[in-house]
Amino acid sequence: MDGDQLSPLPDGWTKKESRSSGKPYYMNKFTSKTQWDRPTVPARKPERPETVQCLHLLVKHNKVRRPVAQDGSSITRSREEAHELVNGYREMIVAGKDQFENLAQKYSDCSSSKKGGNLGVFGRGRMQKSFEDASFALKPNELSDPIDSDSGVHIILRIA
Repeated sequence: MDGDQLSPLPDGWTKKESRSSGKPYYMNKFTSKTQWDRPTVPARKPERPETVQCLHLLVKHNKVRRPVAQDGSSITRSREEAHELVNGYREMIVAGKDQFENLAQKYSDCSSSKKGGNLGVFGRGRMQKSFEDASFALKPNELSDPIDSDSGVHIILRIA
């Protein structure tokens, strides 16, 4: 039984308490989504958990949230220069002149470069919105156009 109500919570919901306000909130056990309003219907279980696995190549520019290269030096290139670099890498991949993983290892400004840009499997809510939206819009083995995020300019290859 839910202490605030006489009836039990519908299936699939858990009551929690906010640490900051002390107010109750409710979490869907299947999706981990939360809401303040007491649920009146059973929690919906997703048909299948939606996840993707992607490789990415990141080129930072001087307007990103952390304009520092992996070696600790300051990034001074402009956003336009970052786009030019990413477009060049994308053209090399599409033309078959180099492999995505090789270019990511050589040129990506992300620590995932050590793994050929492999970010592993991730679900929604784990990445910056523009990056997430682009990743989930791709089909497996599809390469994105350049994507801007707070981290810089990316190209993304969805592998699963």
